[in-house]
This record gives sequence, C-alpha cells and structure tokens, in this order.
Amino acid sequence: MTRYALPSLLFGLAACGAKTNPSICDQQSLNPNPVCNTACDQTPGAPNTCPAGYHCSPDGACDAQCDATHSCGDGYTCTVDGVCEQTTGPTGPDIDANCPAVHFAAMPVTPSVTFLIDRSGSMDESSGNTTKYKAVRNALTGTNGVVTTLENQVYFGASLFSSDDPCPTLQSVPRAKGNKAAIDGLIGSTGPGGSTPTPPSIDKAVADFTATPPPMGSPGVIVLATDGEPNACDGNGDTKPESVMAAKKAYAAGVKLFILGVGDGISTQHLQDMANAGAGVQAGQPNAPYYLGNDPAQLAQSFQAIIGGVLSCDLAISGGSGQTVDPGNASAGTVTLNGTPLMYGTDWTVDANGMVIHILGAACNTLKASSSPTVEASFPCGSVIF
Repeated sequence: MTRYALPSLLFGLAACGAKTNPSICDQQSLNPNPVCNTACDQTPGAPNTCPAGYHCSPDGACDAQCDATHSCGDGYTCTVDGVCEQTTGPTGPDIDANCPAVHFAAMPVTPSVTFLIDRSGSMDESSGNTTKYKAVRNALTGTNGVVTTLENQVYFGASLFSSDDPCPTLQSVPRAKGNKAAIDGLIGSTGPGGSTPTPPSIDKAVADFTATPPPMGSPGVIVLATDGEPNACDGNGDTKPESVMAAKKAYAAGVKLFILGVGDGISTQHLQDMANAGAGVQAGQPNAPYYLGNDPAQLAQSFQAIIGGVLSCDLAISGGSGQTVDPGNASAGTVTLNGTPLMYGTDWTVDANGMVIHILGAACNTLKASSSPTVEASFPCGSVIF
C-alpha cells in the first residue's frame, strides 16, 4: 500500500515537533491485515470511519503506525487511532499538556484555476501562422493543450474579458474537472474586439471565487493571459497601477495570480510588477516569475509551466480534525526539503486559509527535480489553529 498520496513525497507536520513513523500496513506483505485495505474518507475534517486503532491515510485507506506489537519508540505514544504522537521534546522534558502534537498528512492538491483571457481587438493580430487569440485557444484546448491533458486533475474554468457593454462583462465557464469541451466552446464562440479593462476584470474574477469558493483544500488561481497594457473601458488611460492593486487584492483574498504576456505588447516592468503582486512578494524578496508567449510554441510552454508549477509545488495540509496553520504565525515554523532548511517567504509560504504550503522559486525547482523528495515541517503550538 502507498501511505502518502503525493507520489514519492513524504510530508509530515506536527504542532510541537516532527517525526516520521512507518506504516505497519506496509510491513505486512506476508500476512496482510484486511483492515489496511478498508476504504475511508480522507477529506480534511471528515469523521474517522476506520476500526479502532486505525486512522484514514491520505490515499483513502485505513492505516496505523503502531499497535500492541508495534511500538512508536522513545518519546512517542500510540494514540487510540494508531498514530505515533510525540510526548517528549528534543531534550527530553514532557511537552505542555495544553500543547498536544498534531499530525498532518500530505494530500494531493487539486487546484482551482480560472483562465482570464484577454479578448481585446489586438488579440486578432498575427502570432506565427495564426492569431494570438487562436494560439491561446490551441494552447489550452488543442490536442496537447494544458486543459486537454490535465482536465481531470484540475478544476479548470475560463473567463473572456473585453470592453463589452456593460464593461467589464466576463463571458465565463465555471470551474470543473473534465471541462475541456466547455472551455473550448467558450473561446470559439466569439472573437477579439474592444479594449483591455484589466483591473475590473481581475476584480470580477476574484469575486467569482468568493461567490463560488473552490472545494476545501483546493487553492484558487487566476492565470491572466493578455497581450496589451491595461486601459479603461473606453480604451483610454493607463491603468497599470490599478492592475497591480487588483492583483494584490486577489492574493489577499487567497487567490494567486499568474500573468502571461501574449506577444510583446506589455513592458517587462509591468509584467514583473503584476507577477510580484499576484504572488504576494514583499520588498526584499526574490521576484516571482512572469511568463511570455511571443509565439504559439512559447505560449503553450508557458501555460504548461504555470499549471505544472501549481500542481508540483503546492502541498495541502490537514490534521484530520480541522487543524490548520495560522498564516500570521507561519514564519515561526520550520520546513525542510530533502533535509535542507527552507527560508520562510523566500522558499515557502502558507496560503491565506492555512491549508496549503507553497514551495517557491529554486526550492520548487529542487522539489520537482527530486526523484524521491522529502518535505518535513514543524510549527510551535501557537502557530496551529485547533
């Protein structure tokens, strides 16, 4: 049995310390216990339906780390649901009874992604042997498009924006799995025209996440694909500052925003400003990446890179009883990748609801490049919400 739902990825958290204990189910190859194959609900906060002495593992099967014949070792005790719970700290003294260890489990992240697609008149300009607008459609829903290949792993939705009356009016397909046909139909149902009212369009996309929240544990993401610097509904004015503010508000609302410049009509400084705002980058921290699509091939690669990064470097956390990490105190935690400590804010952050850890930048690249990565984390008791 596979004890961790993220392939080859071990991710264990404890409120007052961290230790990995093996699954006893994985040690029963000769005389397997049928309880180990019992299906259960691994949804965060779901009641434990496993028999006494077992808990529900992230892959939806009953599991245990300890029982009457399998002890946890010094400093740990076996709970009633078969979890090795820390009872002593690193130097030996008992942990405060008001600060029990909380064991989190890795959960596969299923992102909720809205493609916010520029439908302004300039999207009808040439890109390679097609137009920018058609290149976006092919990169999303073509034979090898990112939605085509990943539609069953991501809640994909799409919104088209331009200066339609009343401005802005988003033509949208709600987020769902298996959504390739609906998104392709939306993009194919209309063509480019009008201006680029980016700020209010971002606001409306964020409002949709508020009105129809993603499933629990699913991080909200907006991928803004646009070919021109933002302006007002009448096509006049420079609304770059307002666009950056809209991206900041999206991040504050728990929705991360990525920007993809289609063609070369946007200044690199604005792309960088938008990328940093949408990722919550603070002064002194490394820049977030922005993405380019100057031709159809690069456009397709950029969409794949964005979605691949979301899938690979966002780790959902759950304590099984509703515990989450307090984002305001997350910096007090310790996160290691393959035994190397990571720096909060540079290498990792926690999302606004305390349910997802984002591995960032070079650490994300290391995580994706590792054949058997190990991510471990611990948080002081005041950083965990019960």
